[in-house]
Amino acid sequence: MVYTVITIIIVLACILLTGVVLIQNSKGGGLASSFQAQNQIMGVKKTTDFIEKTTWVLITVVVVLSVASVGFSRDDASADQSQIKTQIQQNTDNTADQE
Repeated sequence: MVYTVITIIIVLACILLTGVVLIQNSKGGGLASSFQAQNQIMGVKKTTDFIEKTTWVLITVVVVLSVASVGFSRDDASADQSQIKTQIQQNTDNTADQE
């Protein structure tokens, strides 16, 4: 359950990260270059800072959640294996009782 929620959050963060990266321009333009007026509330510098910080935050979220998902996937796999072992044991006991 937790693994599924983390995976969904990672996918959403990746989609947002793709959009933020496409907004940027590798030479410092991108979305910030379209603001030509000097009287903007957020100036060009603040816009590029915001986009850069957003990029780093989304990258950090993806990395941290990816590492966390490994731990939760191992827990889920262990639980599944425990259930499988229990079912095998029950089936073996039932077969032995029938003979």
